[in-house]
Amino acid sequence: MEAFSRLIAKVEEGDFIRGVKIESRRGEGVQVSHLLFTDNTLLFCEDDEDQLKYWKWIVTCFELVSRLKINFQKSETIPIRGMEDVDKAIVLFGCNVDRFPTSYLHLPLRGPHRSIGVWDVIEERFKRKLVAWKKQYLSKGGRLVLIKSTLSSLLIYFTSLFVIRKKVRTKLERIQMNFLWRDTEERRKFHLVNWVEVCKDKKHGGLGLRHLEGLNQALLGKWL
Repeated sequence: MEAFSRLIAKVEEGDFIRGVKIESRRGEGVQVSHLLFTDNTLLFCEDDEDQLKYWKWIVTCFELVSRLKINFQKSETIPIRGMEDVDKAIVLFGCNVDRFPTSYLHLPLRGPHRSIGVWDVIEERFKRKLVAWKKQYLSKGGRLVLIKSTLSSLLIYFTSLFVIRKKVRTKLERIQMNFLWRDTEERRKFHLVNWVEVCKDKKHGGLGLRHLEGLNQALLGKWL
């Protein structure tokens, strides 16, 4: 991928492709032609047929050199700000067309990120991960370990980018509470310890679970 990036940089130097300019509040900016994340690649260009052709040539050269086959059927073209002729990209690359709002790496793009509905996917995964039948085969300690692994694997990504709403936080904490204390969905059981105490550090008498509001603030604080 480093060789791929260098190939793109050479083409950019010749002004054959131009990406999108990301500007700061002061008016300064940086030109972004591509973004790489594990096996995902985002390519940017202007609404220009020639630039699309250059991108096609770059991708073809990369395939020949690396011997990696790019699956265009799994790729998508996303027009931004009213691309005039989307069909050109479809014919050239043979990929599908998507439109905003959409998602990338399970994060909403151009969606109402302040909306509670954005968190529906996380709530659904929480319920799926902490399903009722697992309680029957796990001790309290086992349930605690599963809750911690669920928190670390499902929530970190979202809470490091979005402010978690109080209503969402309450729902997610209730799912954790019920999984930890209840026996089954039909049989109600009182929670033995207040959730605030449960989320305290072990040296302070808690069980070491993360409080969602504090976790969210800490992860968002890194952007400062």
